[in-house]
This record gives sequence, C-alpha cells and structure tokens, in this order.
Amino acid sequence: MATLSQEWESFKTPPTKELSPIPKAGEKAPVHPSLELPTDKPTIIVFLRHCGCPFAEKTFKRLTALSTQHKDVHFIAVSHSSPEATERWVIEVGGNWEVQVIVDYERELYAQWGLGISNTWHVLSPLTLYNTFRLGKDENIWNRATESGNRWQIGGAFSLDTTGTVKWAKPAASADELPDLEAALKSLGIKPKPKPKPEPRTDGFL
Repeated sequence: MATLSQEWESFKTPPTKELSPIPKAGEKAPVHPSLELPTDKPTIIVFLRHCGCPFAEKTFKRLTALSTQHKDVHFIAVSHSSPEATERWVIEVGGNWEVQVIVDYERELYAQWGLGISNTWHVLSPLTLYNTFRLGKDENIWNRATESGNRWQIGGAFSLDTTGTVKWAKPAASADELPDLEAALKSLGIKPKPKPKPEPRTDGFL
C-alpha cells in the first residue's frame, strides 16, 4: 500500500532525460538491450503512465484482451514504476495474460522513443479530470495507490513489423488519451476481431 509520501513523490517532476525524436512510420525502431523485438511476428508496444493511473489500467486491460485474441502479434507494455510496484499492479488489474511487461525504471526507453515529461495542462486539465471521473463512474476504474513512478511521464503506443520498422506511432496528447489499439492492428494489416457482445440479462432489468 502506498504511503502519503509515495503519493506526494508521484507529483514531483522527475529529472529531465535527453529525448530522441519520436520514431515515425517508416523509420526503424530504436534499439535497446532491454527491448528485444521478435522477428517472427509484428509487435505492438504501449508505454504506460504510472502504475495506479486509471487510464493506464484501462489501456493495459485492453492490451491483455487483444493479446489473447491475436496470437500472431507480440504485445509489450512498458512501465516506469519499480519492478515490485509494477508486479503488484499487474496482479491487481487482472494479470498480464500474453503481454510482455518490461520495467524501465530509469525511463531510458521512454526517452529513446521520444516520450518525455508533460505539463500541468496535460495532466490536470478540466477535461482530463472530468474523464477521470467518468471512467470511474462508468467502468469502475479509479485511481489506485501510486507506490512508484510519476504522474508527468507521457505515454504512447507504437506498432512494428517483423523487420523492426515502425508502422504506426501515437504519443499521448493528454493523460486521459487512450491509444487506438485497433488502429495499431490495422497498420499491421490485421483486422481487429469484434468485441464480444454482452450476455442478455435475465433478471428483468435493461
């Protein structure tokens, strides 16, 4: 369980990293020993905000769902929270299923992929705060305790083909922006499978 001091730490601006340009479609993905890409299947990589963020949770749950539907795609989630906090969070939100989880505590991968630190408007705009409330009310996904990581790190998502070439890139424009993972699949020539329809209710309620 996070302490008040840990929560406070998550609001502190972390040290600035030297950023590389965000890789664009058609460019080769950055190479790093912590991120080995398969050559037998394409890859979708999601860089998460801190563990505890409700939008990171919704994104991760969608990523795990897709990982069970598309065995021909390698799914990766990158976290900058500590290994211990990341492991606990993954269990709390339902497990990683077929998603490879990589911990980038020093944020080297984030910087290499051009994902830096955001500003106050990115995190605390009225629309972002409203969408945080709506996500909680509509889907019961609320802020969880933040044991590690910071709230200012920008997230993003990328798709890569088997040669390591970027096919689709989308850094988050705001803290509440969810990556369009269906668009990522389409960029790889993969048709997203339809979401299962909810079972009809039998209790007389709509």
